[in-house]
Amino acid sequence: MAISELLKNKLALLPDKPGCYIMKDKKGRILYVGKAKVLKNRVRSYFHGVHDNKTTRLVSKIYDFEFIVTGSEKEALLLEINLIKKNHPPFNIMFMDDKSYPYIVMTREKYFSVRMTRQVKNKKDEYFGPYPSAQSCFDIVKLINRLFPVRKCKTLPKTPCLYYHMHQCLGPCFQEIDLEENERYRKQIRKFLQGDAKEIIDKVKADMEKASLNLEFEKAQEYYEILQSIDHVMEKQTIDFKDQKVRDVFGFYADKGYISLQGFFIRNGKLLERTLAIQELYEDEMDAFISFIVQYYQDNMVPSEILVPQGVPVYLLEDLLQTHVRIPIRGNKKALVDMVQKNAKEAHDQKFELALRREQELEQANQRLSDLFHKDIHMVEIFDNSHIQGAFNVSALVVYEDGKPDKSQYRHYKLDTYRSDVDSMKEVLYRRYFRLLSEDKEFPDLLLVDGGRQQIEAAKEIKEALDLPLTIAGLVKDDKHTTRALMDESFQEMALDKKEPLFFLLTRMQDEVHRYVITYHRKLRGQAMTRSALDTIEGVGPKRKKELLKHFKSMKQIRQASVEQLEEVLPKAVAKSVYEAFHSVNDS
Repeated sequence: MAISELLKNKLALLPDKPGCYIMKDKKGRILYVGKAKVLKNRVRSYFHGVHDNKTTRLVSKIYDFEFIVTGSEKEALLLEINLIKKNHPPFNIMFMDDKSYPYIVMTREKYFSVRMTRQVKNKKDEYFGPYPSAQSCFDIVKLINRLFPVRKCKTLPKTPCLYYHMHQCLGPCFQEIDLEENERYRKQIRKFLQGDAKEIIDKVKADMEKASLNLEFEKAQEYYEILQSIDHVMEKQTIDFKDQKVRDVFGFYADKGYISLQGFFIRNGKLLERTLAIQELYEDEMDAFISFIVQYYQDNMVPSEILVPQGVPVYLLEDLLQTHVRIPIRGNKKALVDMVQKNAKEAHDQKFELALRREQELEQANQRLSDLFHKDIHMVEIFDNSHIQGAFNVSALVVYEDGKPDKSQYRHYKLDTYRSDVDSMKEVLYRRYFRLLSEDKEFPDLLLVDGGRQQIEAAKEIKEALDLPLTIAGLVKDDKHTTRALMDESFQEMALDKKEPLFFLLTRMQDEVHRYVITYHRKLRGQAMTRSALDTIEGVGPKRKKELLKHFKSMKQIRQASVEQLEEVLPKAVAKSVYEAFHSVNDS
């Protein structure tokens, strides 16, 4: 491909040093962030030689690039991760967008607590995990809090709660407790979370037998249920190693422009398997693999040992993560790495066909949309309205970039009074695009309105009033309310084949904007339904409402209170207003 003068001049300035490079499109959006041992060689390779289709697609979008020189390869990698995390480039492998893993945290406080978390933040606390599912994590925390009378509250109250009266808490909130006993519980819980449940099982069995001998059958049944719960949570994982090391094992498989990455998490001999990602590949597979591992440990606990396959730059990972990284040559550890690699390949083979088909269909749909309007269509905006007989009148906007939803740009709008759907759309379009104009922000390549000629005319009215650089199209429905065609600004219909990818893409867009506006509409209705009579009384704000509920315990008791009783909490005038408000309601 031909290289612009701008790119030629910038390529000539590249140094023979390590660093990061940032690829941008015509609109200045960051497409890709990469690192290099030698910036000159790595960046030039994008614009010379033959690439696969995916890399060619990336290069075709590059209009400009920037580079940052670093002191070492390690600094380049860390900078790359931070830039990816900050900018979310569409062509980079992103682990941070995946859902976080559940852990169990035992706090380091004097009166400690045990709870589930998805964020490994406080290094002083003890973390156990990650666990294969939130449910298994929740079950274990629930069992621990049932077995041990440790603190349950995040913040200590001033009076004992129900857990104390149920003998499930020692009550550090209001009395001094035996700290040695408390620390003994901490050690027992630690052993349990590390997989050693023998001591607890023996104790529960002894308590069950004692209760049975004393003819306390309900208590014996409770101990039996606890034993079943212990068996349930302990059998979720398979014992694999005899040692008690905390280790992670990573592997990958790359083919056909995609990379499949997988990790096994071993905690104290227990093996937790988790397929991590299958992504498009635009860089060297080893660079992608290293970047992926480092991203993972941005938000997760670093183990005492990490196992990786042959060829991985161990020195770099050890320097960055400050832990032992091994490439096993033989034995169980080598077999485990081989298993991860095999699983990565199998996951790749299973998912590749489906992923490739979806990607191809998306490319076809985007290309068809561009062909219909004789321009490149990358960003599409679509609006929808919702109301009930004029009440809770709202609108919503969703944005698609190259056929994929960009949720960071979603917006919802609350409209004060009901008007026709066309007038509502005019108001929202004006608010949206007047703001883009005033903030000098990017406009979409295509605005889709959910309707035919009438809606297009309304959108054109706003376009002309604000002199907007917009291309407008309408989604024309059939008698079954199914999209049958696109209509351009000249009111010419462009038929859609219900078997073509573009039809399915437009259907997904309609479904998404409808889901988003309905969710917002329901939220407003829910807020209105949960408002109490107190919210309508002058002089009663959030603080006084809270004081009333704290003093009288319920709305029923507030309704039944006399003016004198209300004056114990409220000023005399406000107490009278509250009394009259409730009693006028009752009288009617």
